[in-house]
Amino acid sequence: MNMHQSISIQNSLPDDIALKIASSLQVSDVCSLGSCSRFWRELCGSDYVWEALCKERWPGHFVDENSSASQSQFHEGWRSLYISKHSEISGKADLVTNFVERALAYESIEVGNYLKAIELLNSLQFGFKDVQIFLLKPKLNVLLNLAGLHYCIFWLGIPVEYVIEALDSSQISERQVCVQWWKLGRWFYGFRLRDEVHSRNVSLGDLAASNEEVLGVLHRGAIHEVIRVQISAAKPSGTSWSHQVA
Repeated sequence: MNMHQSISIQNSLPDDIALKIASSLQVSDVCSLGSCSRFWRELCGSDYVWEALCKERWPGHFVDENSSASQSQFHEGWRSLYISKHSEISGKADLVTNFVERALAYESIEVGNYLKAIELLNSLQFGFKDVQIFLLKPKLNVLLNLAGLHYCIFWLGIPVEYVIEALDSSQISERQVCVQWWKLGRWFYGFRLRDEVHSRNVSLGDLAASNEEVLGVLHRGAIHEVIRVQISAAKPSGTSWSHQVA
């Protein structure tokens, strides 16, 4: 298609149809479309498009638009509001990332600190889209991917199929973690046997889809007969679904 044909299509396209096209896109696609021409730049910068993007990403944040606080937020327009909110969440994501990195010891994290990271996500009011954008990234430590997955399922109550779709689209579903937990040894004729060591290597995709045992261990933490839980990235040579009892 040449430039004259493109201009002709733009001139013949009703504004309401063009707005519906733009408002159905994701943020990255809106930005790409807006760089095509002056027509699309002006349309993709409209409040109509960015209001929809804001409310989709933060559905509970803009309930009362008539309050004085909300009116001051909307003063600069929905696009500026989206950028400001995104930057705010980016700073909060850095807090979570830095916390996990500080808590790592020899490339593993104890379950107490792991659960604190998830509680931090909740206190910072991360939404599903925020987790997808900032935590479900292949270049991040897989333990941050895991924390995001765990938070979405247990704290946000996101349906498993949506979480799996997010893992697939981020290309991290095959990344593996190793979860080890130690259980008090059982009593046998008045003697306590040696503590049991359990180990599982599992991909993020399998963990979200079907592994209730490992997710349950992670969610409960060190409690009752489980005296310690440790999480790390799975070693390349590890065998998935391994089980060891010492």
